[in-house]
Amino acid sequence: MAKQLKKEISLIGALSTVMGTVIGAGVFFKAAAVVSQTQSSGLTLFAWLLAGFLTICGGLTVAELATAIPETGGPVKYIEIAYGTLPSFLLGWAQSIIYFPANIAALSIIFATQCLNLFHLDAQFLLPLSILTACSVTGINLLGTKIAANVQSVTLLVKLIPIAVIIVAGLLTPGKVDVSIVDISIGGTDQSWAAGFSAALLATLFAYDGWLNVGTVAGEMKRPEKDLPKAIIFGLSFVTLIYWVINLVFLKTLPIDQIAGNLNSSSEVATVLFGNMGGKIVTVGILISVYGALNGYTMTGIRVPYALALKDEFLFSKQMKKLSKNTAIPYVAALFQLAIACVMMSVGTFDLLTDMLVFVMWFFSILIFMAVFLLRRRFPEMPRPYKVPLYPITPLIAIVGGGFILIMTTITTPMLVITGIGITAIGIPVFYYLQRKK
Repeated sequence: MAKQLKKEISLIGALSTVMGTVIGAGVFFKAAAVVSQTQSSGLTLFAWLLAGFLTICGGLTVAELATAIPETGGPVKYIEIAYGTLPSFLLGWAQSIIYFPANIAALSIIFATQCLNLFHLDAQFLLPLSILTACSVTGINLLGTKIAANVQSVTLLVKLIPIAVIIVAGLLTPGKVDVSIVDISIGGTDQSWAAGFSAALLATLFAYDGWLNVGTVAGEMKRPEKDLPKAIIFGLSFVTLIYWVINLVFLKTLPIDQIAGNLNSSSEVATVLFGNMGGKIVTVGILISVYGALNGYTMTGIRVPYALALKDEFLFSKQMKKLSKNTAIPYVAALFQLAIACVMMSVGTFDLLTDMLVFVMWFFSILIFMAVFLLRRRFPEMPRPYKVPLYPITPLIAIVGGGFILIMTTITTPMLVITGIGITAIGIPVFYYLQRKK
């Protein structure tokens, strides 16, 4: 008889999993993009709040599928059951070719940018240092899962320290800038309110990335039907509060024009709050946080093309399946992911890469939200230990919010959308080629 997952995770355990999955590097660096789009403190804070609300609705919706279909593969499996093998392959393809490499590339650029700022190095070193950063994390993962997991555990604890010290000190220190919370008009810019706000919303959603996997612990929870919605609502609400407060601290510490487009704004806020030396120490904490997020995406990303290759559903499956002798790591898949990330670093900026990956993943997320309606109608007898609360309102909010982001992004940055959809669409002939080969 097959072993069953032990139901040992309590509400507190689920809460910490939800928060640990979502809190990453975006909280420190997306203020620059959001503020440059809104040019307004009130609209910036509203964007962070609404993004959190959409994330909660998305998390509550996907959790129904996670409990009904508690299988390895998560989102890929939900789409396969709802729509068939081609759409599910395209999600796995998009994760392997866009999502994970773009995350690695974006975080490597951020890590390198902070290093240049910390050590006062010339901007010409940005690309070589970004590539070196990505190579070092891939190298750590090739040393074995245990070492990579230890790095993840240490950085998980460290990443909360700079967030906590910036929030506490920022709230206790008298503000240098007047912040209007209620005025959500757009600042001095030629673009419309809808265009500016949707671009700001897209930027904030990178910081909330990870919510799609919050339901994966459902199979190991003691009472998923009661504790999972609580963990998602309270966990993501607390994340939203943290993001909102830290951005309030940024806005009351630095003038808007010093935050807009400035990827070093979190370090500059730390310097204002703690002095030169204190600012450097907090920046080191931020660097460790970024490195941990980078390690997490590298570790998870390596296994996506490998899992597809095991079923002969990826290019060069024979090679992608290969494991290193001593550590049993899919090293070809690791080097493949690293190569794509390095190309992305050469052609894209942090914000361009993160916007593209958020756009592509929210396209698939909307399909997953719609799958809740499809599967309820198609398989009414399917066991559902947890059902999305306030159905159908909650999934509809997630669909409408995601649709607004996709439509406005298509209008305002069509090239980004064409690139994201184009790379995903390349997977269609690849899928049929692999099917014929099988």
